[in-house]
Amino acid sequence: MQMSATDYTDKNRGHLLRVLGIAFGLAVIVGNTIGAGIFKVPGSMAALLPSTVPFLLVWIAGGVYALLGAISLAELGTMLPRSGGQYVFSRYALGEYAGFIVGWSDWISTCGTTAAVALVIGTFSGALVPALDGRAPAIAAAVAIFFALLQWHGVTWGSNTQNITSLLKALAFFLLIVAAFILGGGGALTNPEPPTTSIVTASAVILSLQAAIYTYDGWSGVIYFSEEVKNPGRDIPRALFVGVLTITAIYLLVNVALLYVLPMSQIAGKEFAAGEAANVIFGRYGDTIFRSLVIVSMLSGINAYHLMASRVLFAMSRDGLFTTKAAAVNEGGTPTVALFLSALVAVLFIVFGQKFERVITVLAFFFVANYVLSFISLFVLRRREPDKARPYRAWGYPVTPGLALIGSILFLAGAIWVDRENSLYALGLLAVSYPVFRVMRLLK
Repeated sequence: MQMSATDYTDKNRGHLLRVLGIAFGLAVIVGNTIGAGIFKVPGSMAALLPSTVPFLLVWIAGGVYALLGAISLAELGTMLPRSGGQYVFSRYALGEYAGFIVGWSDWISTCGTTAAVALVIGTFSGALVPALDGRAPAIAAAVAIFFALLQWHGVTWGSNTQNITSLLKALAFFLLIVAAFILGGGGALTNPEPPTTSIVTASAVILSLQAAIYTYDGWSGVIYFSEEVKNPGRDIPRALFVGVLTITAIYLLVNVALLYVLPMSQIAGKEFAAGEAANVIFGRYGDTIFRSLVIVSMLSGINAYHLMASRVLFAMSRDGLFTTKAAAVNEGGTPTVALFLSALVAVLFIVFGQKFERVITVLAFFFVANYVLSFISLFVLRRREPDKARPYRAWGYPVTPGLALIGSILFLAGAIWVDRENSLYALGLLAVSYPVFRVMRLLK
């Protein structure tokens, strides 16, 4: 059943506060997007594409895909200014079951990402401080709980924390890039290696594009807080476009810096290519500086994941797809029960570790599937509700959302092709989701 805007009463809306601005929108996009991927992906991508031009072109293609997606979601976010992310669009346009799939996969995978990032912080902290070595799970759980407690005070605490941690992240990357160009040299850009005889295969390009798109994922962060943004019609599009362009610039500069410092052969296959570059730039201090950079980068991610996961669960609960108790909001504008449950699930992921890795891997299949449903929602609503107020209309419609939709479908087809096992698990999870959805509806 499709829901109209009038179906939502003030009572059901809760008491989220409209206090966020464009600065928060940019901060949550940067904090949510730039994480472990930019440290790990260049090495695996260089192994697939051992030439500078295709290597950089794939990063540009990932940025173009994110920009096309931003053009589409900007219209949906301003047309339906309700917190909860892509769940809101799919439920409104395609019905409750579509919303259920998007919401639950988004919430659980975000909680899992919180755990994974917190564990990176714990592991790297142990390497920096010998007394903490071997205590990664405890440190990870403490970090996840700490940021949840900060947000418990209210959305202003959460937004201020996001602004500060994202600014520190941006400054850290800026300093790393500047240091690379001042202290580096001798890499693939200035001293090209002899041309390789290997052929760039379609499979290598697909895998590289998948890795780039995964690394860009998070660019839509501001839409999770649409009804908390003071001027959604203006600030959501601005945050999306400036955020995507900022992330694209950072990713390109980081990879150009790596190519300036290291030959392609020293990037290819390395788990943390940025760590290799830091060792070249800073010598014996390189490992310490690199690990500190990673920890600083991850902190803003933890805060963003808590903020986003709690909004998804809050929105689903408000709409009757989970216990209505999770729709409770405190005076500070924090959905406390949803935040508690999100932090609890993240801690459980941390405690049980590898037993849940397959769950996260399988749910990752859904993140582009969710974009597919969002892009389809845009077409559905343009046809079904052509006269509905749209403070921002997708530039280049229907070409730009059409390209984003086609790109997402091709991505999913490629994922099924190169990872059949996890794709089958994902399809199985989709099959069993419907009876779970019906049970949730009965318990409403």
